[in-house]
Amino acid sequence: MGRRRRRSRESALVWWAGFGLLLAAAGWQRSWRLALLTLLLWCGYEFLLVPTICRVMTRQGFSCREPVRGRLFACTPAHQQVKTDALWRLVGLRNPRRKKAAPDPNRETGMMVYSPKVRGRLAQADRALILLASAGTLITVIGMVYGFGGE
Repeated sequence: MGRRRRRSRESALVWWAGFGLLLAAAGWQRSWRLALLTLLLWCGYEFLLVPTICRVMTRQGFSCREPVRGRLFACTPAHQQVKTDALWRLVGLRNPRRKKAAPDPNRETGMMVYSPKVRGRLAQADRALILLASAGTLITVIGMVYGFGGE
């Protein structure tokens, strides 16, 4: 009792089939604009819609296994704050909206507690795909600006 049944998710293969069809249509039509649109849709999918897991390390050092949508999101507001800080560190900056947490002098847990910096390390696969999707978004924007110049 108490365990809620999770709704099943669509298969990622459905999304990949859609991206494949769009790329095939771009090749068949020889349309670089459709190819750029497909790249932009894939980037949005990776940022916002891909079914994945939270992966924020808990204070005890275990990776959170709760399902989330999008590589930029976490399962709870506390985990989202840790993940947001990690995303800022990925681009080499500190989160300007980060609130300093007051240390608790009475916290005696008897176990190793990991800091948010350690807990917020992005998984290597997430880091690589976020950087790849960011580069794809940049390429799409450059392609759109280039496309306004004419043809």
